[in-house]
Amino acid sequence: MTIRSGNIDRSTRLCRGVLCLDDFEMKARRHLPKPLFGYIAGATETNASLRHNAEAFQAYAFRPRVLRDVSTRSTETSLFGKTHAAPFGIAPMGISALMAYRGDIVLAQGADQSGIPMIISGSSLIPLEEIAAASPQAWFQAYLPGEPDRIDALIDRVAAAGIGTLLLTVDTATLPNRENNVRAGFSTPLRPGLRLAWQGISHPSWTTGTFLRTIARHGIPHFENSYATRGAPIISSNVMRDFGRRDHLNWTHLEQIRKRWSGRLVVKGIMHPEDAARAADTGADGVIVSNHGGRQLDGTTSPLQVLPEIAARVGDSIAVMIDGGIRRGTDIMKALALGARFVFVGRPFLYAAAVAGLPGVLKAADILKAELHSNMALLGVTRVTDISADYITRA
Repeated sequence: MTIRSGNIDRSTRLCRGVLCLDDFEMKARRHLPKPLFGYIAGATETNASLRHNAEAFQAYAFRPRVLRDVSTRSTETSLFGKTHAAPFGIAPMGISALMAYRGDIVLAQGADQSGIPMIISGSSLIPLEEIAAASPQAWFQAYLPGEPDRIDALIDRVAAAGIGTLLLTVDTATLPNRENNVRAGFSTPLRPGLRLAWQGISHPSWTTGTFLRTIARHGIPHFENSYATRGAPIISSNVMRDFGRRDHLNWTHLEQIRKRWSGRLVVKGIMHPEDAARAADTGADGVIVSNHGGRQLDGTTSPLQVLPEIAARVGDSIAVMIDGGIRRGTDIMKALALGARFVFVGRPFLYAAAVAGLPGVLKAADILKAELHSNMALLGVTRVTDISADYITRA
């Protein structure tokens, strides 16, 4: 995908005044229709887990070391044998192409140009083959179908696309109670009506720059990657989305996938040390400690709270990663100090893509990298691997 210079200039202007990742959220709130912004920003029921994710970082404080030569510091990080520019990547986020024009490809290209990994969502509206062609280094996140033959078909499709890292999200045994989506007027598929029409009229920049542009060039978006076959359209008055039954899935299904999948295997949604150990024993190469951004079981504790115990349980046998509530370079350092090898950031990158496209994604990555680079100097370390529990304490 190419972006014309006029669009780049406009997107660059939209990034002006953005000093931190939270600034993109404020801009996205104005730019996106209320149902779409609500889908990104919201969680489940009381949003307790969403709050826990952010508040957990405030429970820790740093113990910096001084008078150390930090002039040669670097944010470079090795993960699965590949060197990245920084120890963070872009988390999987569904229906990104409804928030930003060609959103998944924009996120993937921004990650590539920033030297960080990006994870394609199983709920994306662009075929994974197109995204992988634009970003061969991208990972793919799968929501497991409920039937063994459909699992095999999806795994084979991902392998045929040349993707090297498969990530399984395992905290979706059933649909959560996302009443916030209902209140905001969001559903999948979206239902045409006067309320939705008014949101389009009152947000002309999104309507013309993302929605109508997408339909004109690519037709009505569909859920493309939940299964080996195409799913429901994103807008329909009578079609229902096939979520499939997953409440019977268990560790034998992970074993089935490990036998069939020859690439790197990561399990996302781990919140208990025994589950992390079971994933390692099953052959996973890594786990992502995550409560799904607070979007599944409301009241689940934050990933940061359970991270030290999980990291201690599995040691160096697999890569321990984390997502949820990370907004600053200091948040990244706290996660690394508590045992994470790598972190993933979701919502802020989607806000950035929605507001300013590729320049927004690049800007968001640059902000995090710059914060981390300067904060490492203030902490007194030169390498990401130097950040340990010795530099942190309970606030």
